[in-house]
Amino acid sequence: MDPRALPPRLVIDPSLRPEVSAELRSSPHILRQARTGARMDTTHNPAVLFVLPALLLLLFMITGSAPLFVMGMGAGVIVLLRWLATDGAYRTTRRRLQLARAHAEHYVLPEDLDHPCQMLLRRAQNAVDAILNSTVHKERLIDSVDNQVSLPEELWQIAQRLRRLSSMHAEQRKLVPRELPPDMEEAFRPYTSALDAAWTSLTRRVRHLEKYAKQVIKADKAYHAHQRLEKLAAKTPEYQQLLAETVRDELAHDRIRELSDQASHVRKLFEESIMEARQTAGELLRSPLT
Repeated sequence: MDPRALPPRLVIDPSLRPEVSAELRSSPHILRQARTGARMDTTHNPAVLFVLPALLLLLFMITGSAPLFVMGMGAGVIVLLRWLATDGAYRTTRRRLQLARAHAEHYVLPEDLDHPCQMLLRRAQNAVDAILNSTVHKERLIDSVDNQVSLPEELWQIAQRLRRLSSMHAEQRKLVPRELPPDMEEAFRPYTSALDAAWTSLTRRVRHLEKYAKQVIKADKAYHAHQRLEKLAAKTPEYQQLLAETVRDELAHDRIRELSDQASHVRKLFEESIMEARQTAGELLRSPLT
């Protein structure tokens, strides 16, 4: 499946403490429960689990039957282990649900967005992934520190606004009749225009991200080509000697000069692609969505 057609991933506010962010990211199903207002089962009562072993032990005390005692002890051990596992899972789920509710405004789920907004957020995520996974970023040939901080914040700002836009779209669909009287259309038009303007602005922002990603990918290709050429450049004397020995003198001179010029040409292309990527990043990050 085309990655561009996949739904977006969960987006979490990068300003949260790392341990809180990791906890939220570890259980997206809990975040969905918190978002829908689902409640945990309040009938959880661990005492019920001990009814059977207690009953068996009571019968042993009455009858003095050794098999009942063994069965009661065995059942007690099994129930105790099960209770420890169940109660631990229950407490963990309850803690995560409380955390998700406390930070409900600090994450955006795919379900928070309508389909067009989902696809736009996915495009933004793909662009950021391409930048942060690039070799030129990892080798710090572009402003990697700024990317590491600014791009997650940019993604979060876009996700927040898309969530709000989706909510207002849904609200407008409920409030605005599908068929309006002709003389009432103008009264509703400013509200529709406001949402359209917000969508256009966010789309333009994502396109800028994609433009930056394309420049980084271009720089990546130039960097890899330059690396390969560097390895060949080390063998330039061998190639020059081969040409001098096998090609007519008038041709050898031109070919040897081409070998010398090619390395500097690729280096120039690489440097230009890096400069273009940095310039595009500057244009994008000078006007953050804050």
